Amino acid sequence: MKTLYRSTIPLLILLTHGAAHAQVVPIDAIARPDPIAIDKADVTDPKLRTLYAKSKWRALWSKQSIAAFQSALADRGRHGLDHLPFAAASATDTSPAVADVALSRAALSYAEALAGGRIDPASLHEVYTLPRPKTDVTDGLGVALATDKLTEWLASLAPQDAEYRAFSDAYLRFSQAAAAAGPTEPITGGLIRVGDHDPRVLAIADQLTQSGYLAPAGLATDLSQLAPSPTSALYTQALADALKRLQTDYGIAADGVVGPETLKVLNLGAGDRARALAVALERRRWLERTPPATRIDVNTAASQLRYYRDGTVADERKVVVGEPGHETPALASPIFRLVANPTWTVPKSIQNGEMANVDDAYLQAHNMVLRDGWIVQQPGPDNALGLVKFDMANNQAIYLHDTSAPALFERSQRHLSHGCVRVEDALGFAQILAEDGGVMDAWQAAQATGEMTFVPLPHRIPVRLLYHNVYVDAEGAIAFRTDPYGWNDPIAEQLNFAKSSSRRAEAQAIDIGP
Repeated sequence: MKTLYRSTIPLLILLTHGAAHAQVVPIDAIARPDPIAIDKADVTDPKLRTLYAKSKWRALWSKQSIAAFQSALADRGRHGLDHLPFAAASATDTSPAVADVALSRAALSYAEALAGGRIDPASLHEVYTLPRPKTDVTDGLGVALATDKLTEWLASLAPQDAEYRAFSDAYLRFSQAAAAAGPTEPITGGLIRVGDHDPRVLAIADQLTQSGYLAPAGLATDLSQLAPSPTSALYTQALADALKRLQTDYGIAADGVVGPETLKVLNLGAGDRARALAVALERRRWLERTPPATRIDVNTAASQLRYYRDGTVADERKVVVGEPGHETPALASPIFRLVANPTWTVPKSIQNGEMANVDDAYLQAHNMVLRDGWIVQQPGPDNALGLVKFDMANNQAIYLHDTSAPALFERSQRHLSHGCVRVEDALGFAQILAEDGGVMDAWQAAQATGEMTFVPLPHRIPVRLLYHNVYVDAEGAIAFRTDPYGWNDPIAEQLNFAKSSSRRAEAQAIDIGP
C-alpha cells in the first residue's frame, strides 16, 4: 500500500464546461503521513466498494495521481467529452476520505466513458446487438493508482486506431474554429448559377473551403479547384463543382446551383461539424476494439458497404437501406448462406398496409400468388429480392439482397427500403463471397436452376450494420453525411451539446420492397 503524503497541490473538485473554467478547492489535508481510512458507510456504489475492498479500505490517491487525473480531464476534449462535467466532490469542506472516494468515483466515470462510451446505446435503440467492448475499469483503476500508471492507463482505454485519431484531431480543429469564429450570419437569398456575380459568393467559397470541398490557395494541385480571390464575387464552374460534391453528400440534387436546400447545408458551421464529430467519437467507443478481420460493414447513414478480407478492404459498393420510419437497425448478424432465385414472402405489415387493396390482376402482373393467406412473389428478375438473397441469422427479418430496381443506386440519397439492405450488383458480390468460401460450383449450379436454391457457406461472415454519418472515406479523408434517422441528437444532447441545426435526409418512398 502506498503511503499518501501531505500535499499543497489544490485538488480539482468540479471540472465544468471547458478546461479553462475548472473550479478548484484547496484541500491540503487529503495526503498525510499515515494512510487515510475509508469509512465503508460512505461508499454505497458497488464498483467503488470493490475498489476500496481491494485496498483494505485505505485511500488510493497520491498527489502524483491527482495531478495525472487533472491533466487527463483537461485534455478530455480530445475525445469530444469537454462539454461534460466529471464531478469529484461538491463541498469545500470535504474530508480527505470523502474527497478520495469522490476522486475515485469521477475517475471511474471518465474511464468508463473512454472504454465503452458515456451513453449505453441500448438505451437509445430498441434493437442494438453490436458487440460492446469489455473492460474492467474498476480493477484497472486500482492497478493504475497502485503503480502510478494512471496517465498511461487512461490513454489506453479509448480506441487506438487511425480513424479515431483522425476524428479526434478534426474535433479539436473544428471546436477551435467554432470558438474563434463566433456567431455568423446565415447565407440567405435566391438562386446562384455559374456565371452570376453575387456578393454571397465569398461566404459560400469560405464555407466550402472550411468543409473540405474546395482547396484553399496554396494547397490545390489543380488551379481550377482553388477558392476565388478575396475580391471575386463570380460564381465559377470550380465553385459549382465543389458544391456538387457537397450536394451529393447531403442528398441534394447535384446540379451545382445554390438554392434553398443547399443553403441549409452551407449554413452549417464549424460548431455543427464539431458536434457531429463528438457523436462519431462516442459511437466508436461503443464498438469492440478488435472486430473480425473478415467481415462486412454496412454504414446505413452513408448507404455504403465494405467487405473486409483479413483486415483489408476487398470490396466497397453502394447499398439502399431503410427509410426513416423503417430504419435499418444497428445489429450484428452473420451471413450463413446464399439463396439463388429467392421468393419473397410479403410481410403482413406491407400486405395489410401498402398492398391492402391489390387485386388479382396486380398479383398476376407482379408474379405473385396467395399461399395460406400470405402473398408470395415467385423467383425471377422482377422479384423484389432480385436474383440473390444473403441470408442472415437474426430475429429481425433483416438481410442483404439484390433488387429489381438497380437505378436507385444512382441516387445520392438511398434511404428508401423497408429496413433490409439492397446491394449494388448483388450477383457480383455473391460471386466474390462464393469464391472466397470455395462454393463457386455450387453457387453457379444453384443459379442455373431458376428455382429458389440454398447454398450454405462453410464459414459464417459477420455483418455489422453501423450508423456512422461521419467516417473516413476510401481516400482517407473525413466525410460528413446527413443524419437521416435523427439518431445523432439524443447522443449529442447527452454529451451536453446544444440542439442541432443540421439538415436531415428527406428521401422519398418509391416502392414497397423490403
